[in-house]
Amino acid sequence: MDHHRVSRRTEVLSNHLRSDPLPATAILERNRCLSYSPPELSDSNPIAFDVREMRRLMDGHNLEDRDWLFGLMIQSNLFNRRELDGRVFVSPDYNQTMEQQREMTMKRIEYLLDRGVFRGWLTGNGPQEELRKLALHEVIGMYDHSLAVKLGVHFFLWGGAVKFLGTRRHHDKWLRATENYGIKGCFAMSELGHGSNVRGIETVTTYDSNTGEFVINTPCESGQKYWIGGAANHATHTIVFSHLNINGSNQGVHAFIAQIRDSDGNICPNIRIADCGHKIGLNGVDNGRIWFDNVTIPRENLLNSVADVSPSGEYLSAIKDADQRFAAFLAPLTSGRVTIAVSAVYISKLSHCYKICIDKAGPFLLHQMGLKFYCLITRAINGVYYPYLQRYAMSLAANELKMMYVKRTPESNKTIHIVSSAYKATFTWNNMRTLQECREACGGQGLKTENRIGIFKGEFDVHSTFEGDNNVLMQQISKALLGEYIACQTKNKPFTGLGLEHMNKPWPVIPSQLTSSTIRSSEFQIDLFHLRERDLLGRFAAEVSEYRSHGKSKESAFILSYQLAEDLGRAFSERAILKTFMEAESTLPADAAFLRYGYLSTENASAVRKEVPKLCAELRPHALALVSSFGIPDAFLSPIAYNWVDSNSWSSAQH
Repeated sequence: MDHHRVSRRTEVLSNHLRSDPLPATAILERNRCLSYSPPELSDSNPIAFDVREMRRLMDGHNLEDRDWLFGLMIQSNLFNRRELDGRVFVSPDYNQTMEQQREMTMKRIEYLLDRGVFRGWLTGNGPQEELRKLALHEVIGMYDHSLAVKLGVHFFLWGGAVKFLGTRRHHDKWLRATENYGIKGCFAMSELGHGSNVRGIETVTTYDSNTGEFVINTPCESGQKYWIGGAANHATHTIVFSHLNINGSNQGVHAFIAQIRDSDGNICPNIRIADCGHKIGLNGVDNGRIWFDNVTIPRENLLNSVADVSPSGEYLSAIKDADQRFAAFLAPLTSGRVTIAVSAVYISKLSHCYKICIDKAGPFLLHQMGLKFYCLITRAINGVYYPYLQRYAMSLAANELKMMYVKRTPESNKTIHIVSSAYKATFTWNNMRTLQECREACGGQGLKTENRIGIFKGEFDVHSTFEGDNNVLMQQISKALLGEYIACQTKNKPFTGLGLEHMNKPWPVIPSQLTSSTIRSSEFQIDLFHLRERDLLGRFAAEVSEYRSHGKSKESAFILSYQLAEDLGRAFSERAILKTFMEAESTLPADAAFLRYGYLSTENASAVRKEVPKLCAELRPHALALVSSFGIPDAFLSPIAYNWVDSNSWSSAQH
């Protein structure tokens, strides 16, 4: 909490507690009515850089496609277009029932389908097609999370599994039909008893060599497929993740295609489906539960790019290691983590876009930007034209993650898995903190549904466990880093990859006394983050080794070292973000780990904290231009972003 907010709250509390009566003149004095002055008309908000160029840097790609889709949605009444105070707004009607929201989601999908939005989302190939798909999906997510999730399940999970786990026979049969919504897909991985623990799922599929078919069965209640988006009402087909049993031998988790409804929407024989019911958010998505009662499917419905079964029942795979096969089957989840991470960044942008921050919530927002985002390049702050302005750190990192993903190779899959896991956890946690701060800063107006802040909190809270629990992902990151550490130590070889090359250099030295110029230097900041990550990795390895030497299992040792594991995961993620703009003047929050492990003395930590308000003060005049560079149309914002006095006037209440 910054000094301004502390002082303001102290003043308010003091006025409540004061015992001396106010003078009579104060009681009778009439306060001047509050009036709204558009911040863009203020001389205190100069535009010192090219906003369009800043947007191009922040969005990274496909600006024209984004604007085209913004326009399609704003012009249609299907997107709940309404006018208020001469402005057009579009946002879902959250007063609708769950059933109505689900129906509107499908109508909006049909509208977008008819206008070619989904062209090439599965049949297209190459980085440019994938970037277009990601850009359009980001725009949709800013309008309605339910719509984005519904499409994400259909295209990224179901469609991605068919495309990346299937082979030519699956592509020819399913991809174009999926892209045209001839079929509606869902993705049945999680179970009632097993969410993030995919290895522990209980669904079993057995091959019957007499009929040449697979038989899928839900053996118990905890094995029911749960939270399956699209299953409750609309999906006709699903990817089923199940253990594969061949002649009494368990070959591990595999992916199968199963039809769950016919073309008329009737549930198929031997399949039971139930609704997950109303949720705290995402009620436009029909999450359902599925039970398979010895459901038979053709042998060809095994997605067989990783492994196959011959007609006679022979198990075939070029990947002999069971763990490597398992990792290959989880590949479709990577796209989910990428889209979730990017979505969290864009929703954080929306919360920052409320221009009321300039006059009412400005102190908070500038403080938040100082803590959560890196400051602009010094020359840009001073008003010198520099076309490649530093965009906010998480936007830049998200764009880098997308480029890594669309240019992926088999050799880079491990790095993408680790980085996407790190960013997914970091960005989604940050988004929820940002939304809460924004809600508080906007006071009572933040409670109104039309302003969507509370809606966003309910809608996006699921990101913390969606496509992998954030805490589990941090554990996975730490385990991967530990594996690299042990391998390099054992083989006496240098660190390569994952940004760990700094481990090959001498230990960074932090000055005993920090000056303002030191704190602002990129060399100091990078050294500090390298020091934290390097030390935590060594501590984590030593602690796990210590527990193992006392007879603890590897898993028990990891669990007992959870605090170090989480700190290490965060250190890796934040250092990776910092690495995306090493050339920029930047600063990051000194989190608890900097003090917990002694990287910064109490005095130096205080010096860093004192520097943050100074940086924010330099940033403040550019705040309006910065949020304008997010490129989000006015219609996608809410009344609170504009004249919130008039939007709450008596005349507005009569409409």
